[in-house]
Amino acid sequence: MPELPEVEALAHHLREHAVGATVFRLDVASLSVLKTATPAWTELHGKEVTGATRHGKHLDLVAGDLHLVVHLARAGWLRWSDALSPAPLKPGKGPISLRVHLDAAAGPGFDLTEAGTKKGLAVWIVRDPNEVPSIARLGPDALSLDAGKLGELFAGRTERLKTALTDQSLIAGIGNAYSDEIMHMAKLSPYATTGKLPSSALEGLATAVQEVLTSAVTRSVGQDAARLKGEKRSGLRVHARTGLPCPVCGDTIREISFADKSFQYCPTCQTGGKPLADRRLSRLLK
Repeated sequence: MPELPEVEALAHHLREHAVGATVFRLDVASLSVLKTATPAWTELHGKEVTGATRHGKHLDLVAGDLHLVVHLARAGWLRWSDALSPAPLKPGKGPISLRVHLDAAAGPGFDLTEAGTKKGLAVWIVRDPNEVPSIARLGPDALSLDAGKLGELFAGRTERLKTALTDQSLIAGIGNAYSDEIMHMAKLSPYATTGKLPSSALEGLATAVQEVLTSAVTRSVGQDAARLKGEKRSGLRVHARTGLPCPVCGDTIREISFADKSFQYCPTCQTGGKPLADRRLSRLLK
């Protein structure tokens, strides 16, 4: 799933390549991705692109008085082209859900694509980004947080740290991968109770949030959109590295699996050398 650094890089790419262009045409191949009926997508036609920004993990292309807001979900992506095919998309054919032509039918633009059968890609056309329910619910942006703010957010809460870091209504922008990286750098257990973290842990966590995300943004911004996924993978130290040695201490990276996702951690760096209980594995062994 694209997280804060990748979405920031996509917004940067659109600021560099789309701002100043005029929306020539939108092709919608999958009506299910459109979550708004009004304004109609045709109202974007003829409007100049004036900006591109990010709200948590949402991408926002600004054209005139309208916002084309995109949430890429788990398997969505933005694919840029300097010369799109002028032919209209055929509904339901291939992975392309929506195409934005800029300046001309065969001009530059981008496709919104989604792989796999589980669909989550979502697009809204609104006059105010806060009309998007998932944006209206967002907590403060992860890059805006310091130890004091984290302490305020976590006060009295009882959920596990992994859950808190990926709760977009609490902290916006962090997903499964970067939460693993942040907890590893901060040397904190994914199962730590958020409301019981001491001030020293909050300081380390705030530092890790800034360092992990800022480093990822720095690596990602300026990359071609097609290379961003590879760039993300290359910078990960524990996430998706089950069975490999921890680059800090050499211990074996462990995994906890759930129904539709998993997370990784280092026992030596994060849990005092003790592997965490994997409830799914425990059930299988009974």
